[in-house]
Amino acid sequence: MAQTSQEFGEWPLKRLMTEVVGSGPKSADDMTREQACEALQRILAGEPDETTLGAFWLANRWKRNNPVELAAYTDVMREESVVTAEPDCDPVDCGANYDGKHTSALLGVGAGVVAAAAGTPVVAHSGDRVPTQKETAYKHVLDELGVRTDLTPAESADMVDETGFGFYYQPAFNGGIQDLFDRRDEMGVRTFVNTIETVANPANADVHLGSFYHLAFAKKMTDLIKESERLDYSRAIFFQGMEGYDDIRPGYTKVAEWDADGGTDDESFEDYEIETANYGMDMESEDLAVDDVTADSATITAEVLAGEREDHFADAIALNGAFRMYARRDVDSLEDGLKRTRAVIEDGSAEAALEELRDF
Repeated sequence: MAQTSQEFGEWPLKRLMTEVVGSGPKSADDMTREQACEALQRILAGEPDETTLGAFWLANRWKRNNPVELAAYTDVMREESVVTAEPDCDPVDCGANYDGKHTSALLGVGAGVVAAAAGTPVVAHSGDRVPTQKETAYKHVLDELGVRTDLTPAESADMVDETGFGFYYQPAFNGGIQDLFDRRDEMGVRTFVNTIETVANPANADVHLGSFYHLAFAKKMTDLIKESERLDYSRAIFFQGMEGYDDIRPGYTKVAEWDADGGTDDESFEDYEIETANYGMDMESEDLAVDDVTADSATITAEVLAGEREDHFADAIALNGAFRMYARRDVDSLEDGLKRTRAVIEDGSAEAALEELRDF
């Protein structure tokens, strides 16, 4: 990375490594908010030596970032890197893991379009083969479906207002993080950047829908949102999605739901389970596996939206669409959402919404 003459504080990454975070997972200390903010400011400015940057990322991974550190990173990213464009509607923000899926079908496009056809606006955002997995994300399925993805943030906002579904492309709205692509790729493991980019919130949405591998991480993410000074989510739902993505897994799925305005302490956090069998869906995760995640996901999405499938994939897209509606409180329950998502598939509205996207 190129050196810069930008002025910073007293905490270059090398000093943070030596005095705070670099002594190993058991003895490392947490950073203050100010230290974490300065660290990401230096990283976005290209100031750290490549070796020091890699060591800092790895030390953060070993010690595990707390919500204060993650919120500080997020706020600097939002302030110095993210370009937002707010649609007139208030969509659900879907920020799945950017590094994608490699085994099961990506159902978020179909779920988002179905929800949009039923009256719930949805935005999704992703990059292009993001490290470490560099697998199929939202962009690739949309490309395969013939939907424009190389959009400016303003065009993305227009897309969601005109069609109900909008896609925001990371290189266009989050240039500072995009500039770190090669360094992240050389790391070989995920870093905290993989976490904070999912809550970039380029549409300034009020509701966030995300995923997690373990419930403790979902609590950390809601605490990140509470600690942040730049995120305005008032509601966030995280669930244990397939491959860490925002697709509800068949069988048993753990869900964590946070509301800023609920409960006796002016906020609420609860966790519960979704069992697909309770909705008449007899399927396992293996039933949603595909050979070519990009091509097969696009084909399945188009066929489901056209009403040409009545299989596990159709059930999964309908359920995930219903969950997006529930997240925005457009329905009172998943049962009500399922009735509406299945209705818009049956009457052709979902297919029409996909055609509007293709025509945008």
